[in-house]
Formats: sequence, C-alpha cells, structure tokens
Amino acid sequence: MKTIRLLAILEATTITGPAKNLLQFAQCAREGGMVETAIAVFQRGGEPNLFIETAKQAAIPVYAVAEAGRFDRAVMAGLRRVAREWGPAVIQSHAVKSHFLTRASGLHRMAPWVAFHHGYTWPDQRARMYNQLDRWSLRAAERVLTVSEPFRRELTRRGVAAERIEVVHNAIDPQWGLRGKTPEAVAGLRAKLGIGPEKRVILIVGRLSSEKDHGTLLEAMGRLQGAAPGAHLAIVGDGPERPRIERTIEALGLTGAVTLAGQVASAEPYYGIAEVCVLSSLSEGSPNALLEAMAAGVPVVATAVGGVPEMVSHGDSALLIEPGDCGAMTNAIAALLSDGELARRLARRAREIVVERHAPEARTRRLVEIYESLTRDSPQRR
Repeated sequence: MKTIRLLAILEATTITGPAKNLLQFAQCAREGGMVETAIAVFQRGGEPNLFIETAKQAAIPVYAVAEAGRFDRAVMAGLRRVAREWGPAVIQSHAVKSHFLTRASGLHRMAPWVAFHHGYTWPDQRARMYNQLDRWSLRAAERVLTVSEPFRRELTRRGVAAERIEVVHNAIDPQWGLRGKTPEAVAGLRAKLGIGPEKRVILIVGRLSSEKDHGTLLEAMGRLQGAAPGAHLAIVGDGPERPRIERTIEALGLTGAVTLAGQVASAEPYYGIAEVCVLSSLSEGSPNALLEAMAAGVPVVATAVGGVPEMVSHGDSALLIEPGDCGAMTNAIAALLSDGELARRLARRAREIVVERHAPEARTRRLVEIYESLTRDSPQRR
C-alpha cells in the first residue's frame, strides 16, 4: 500500500480533545507506514504554543501559518503555500474556522477534503454566528466525520448530504491513566494541590464553558457536604466560565471543598487521585474526558447527551442522568462514594469497553480506509 500524505488543518494552542486525537492518529498511522501527516496550525506573533511543541517532540511536521488577526486574509495564501509544499493526497480540517478557510482558500480543489466535526460551543453571540459558517463550508467536503449519531442528524439538518457523513468515535490508549495511580504520584499531586489524603476526590476535566454546566455539579457538591463527608471537587481546565464558577463556589460556601487546577499539560495524573469522575455537560460528542476516566478505571457519572449513551450504558459501565438534574447527580455521586462494589463493577466494565471498541489502532484503521477510498475513487476537483 502506498503511504498517503495527509495535511491536517487545526486551530490549537493547547492539547485539546481534537488535538489529542490528531496527534495520536499521526503517530499510529506513521508507525504502520500507512499515512504521513503534516499539520498546519494558525499562530499569532510569537505566542507560545503547547500544541506545536508537542507535535515537534513527536517528530510530526508542523507548519505555523502566521495570522495578524481574526480576519487576516493572508492566512488563505499561507495555507495554499503549505499545501503546495507538502503535496497532500488528502486534506483534513477541524472545527469551524479551519473548515471555512479550507473551502474559501480553494484547498478542497487540490485534494479530497475530509472535515472533522467535533460539535459546537456557544460561549457568546459571536461564536454562534461563526458556527453558522459550517452551513456553507461543509457542503463542499467529500467526507464529514463526526463523533455521534445526534451530531450526524444535526449535520444533515445543516444541509450536509447524509451519504457523505460517517460516525467515528474517539480513541484512547487502554494503558492511559495507569501511571498516575502509583502511591508516589497520588501523594505528590495531593500535596501539590493541598488536598489531604482523607479527602474523597470527585473530578471533572474539560473546558470551562457554558455547555459543560459546572453550575449543576457545584450545586450537587453543596448537597454532598452533609451526605458524603470528605467529598472534594477538583476542576481541571480553563475557559470563559471561570469567573462565574469562582463566584458560585463562594456563594455556595464551597471554598474549602473545591480546587480549581486550571489548564494543565496533561490531566492524566488527576485521574489517579479521583474516586469518581463527572461529566455534567448539556451537550457532548464523543468526549475524551469520558474515555480518559474509562481507561483510568475511575467510575463515571455522566449526563445522557450526545454520543455518551453510545459509549456507556446506565448501570453497566456508568451512571447516566438527565442534564441539569442536580438531585440525580447528587444521588449518583453519593452512590459511587458509598458503594465500593458498584464503583468497581462499573469501572471494570468501562475499561473492557475501551479495550474492545476504543483502542487507537481500530480508529486508525477506520480512518485509513476512508482516506484510501477517497484517493482511489476521488471525483474531479471542484
């Protein structure tokens, strides 16, 4: 099989979920001699970029496409230069900005275009307006890969042809998270965060944005202070909702019961100190935070939204609740803290599911099959 040259276009400064999956795929596909990936990343001035540094450490070619501001039209010329230099057989884009620039710059005429749809966030009115660009951009993609059936239905409502959409769930190394479980690692992180060994840590990992609904989890924490002594919430991530979260913590009297860890290079060590992981989201795709908890062997309470019910099932591999239901969230967390056998059974089954369905090798093979079909049967460029 001839090695496929892939150009991925991504907006990333940190290691987000899509960034993790892209780096993971690039390494796995390269090791198998299937795909050689280069990544184009937008960069303003000399700002530090953890994603670029991480990709370089993995020996993945990275092109930093300079942009002076939000509407810098020179970015399109920069992308065309990168594409001419790399000579991709397939072009891949991630998120609204990359989708729009791929079509607007004409890159979709140079090679088959695969657009990854990870869902939408709604931090403000401007973001909502930007999300509407996909109604134009994605109609030109030869494949749109999304992470859940609800997202597939949403894309068809936006005008993407159903036959061009495929659902590909995210993946994770089944050994992920195990390094953080050593006694030394656990004690060191607890000491660093000031969380005593008697505290029972509940963990949430993800961007601090409105759709993650940290507010309901904080309300549940308020109720747990009497029902589950020693319960302590660790919030990993950063984002626009942080000021609101800080005010809620103070208003609920949770200052000593919540730790805001901020943005971290890797959340892996935090799963080592967690007894329960929570996903309180109002919407989700195929959440990496869920896969991380499953791989790390930490039992999960999650809202039954997006692709979550496609990944785990209630009472078998997680406890699923309705979004925004504080009472149900409180009861589910309390159940896992009080019933060790239930917690172990759910965590054990969740790890089995990771091995069976979400190993990186399986996802890589699926993507390579899609890229091979496009390079073999590519229609005439538009």
